[in-house]
Amino acid sequence: MKRGGWVYIMTNKRGGVLYIGVTADIAARVFQHKTGQGSAFCRKYGLTMLVLAEEYPTIDEAISREKAMKAWKRQWKIELIEANNPDWDDLAAHIP
Repeated sequence: MKRGGWVYIMTNKRGGVLYIGVTADIAARVFQHKTGQGSAFCRKYGLTMLVLAEEYPTIDEAISREKAMKAWKRQWKIELIEANNPDWDDLAAHIP
């Protein structure tokens, strides 16, 4: 059985540096980013806030969405975050 997937955006502050990632285990991946075990990019810029997380039925769908979002203009990414999380809250405490 295929597992679902997540596309997520990490940042360091409202309007800050954005990192888009994909994972099958959102809780474990966010923990890695928060403890400096995630990507080198997140470590370099101190990206420890989860500001967007989208769940997909399959990891393949999540990967497709991640690739599409990475090609977006920065403003589109900001608009997506603000539509779903207007205060740029750290959503890590709310993930399943």
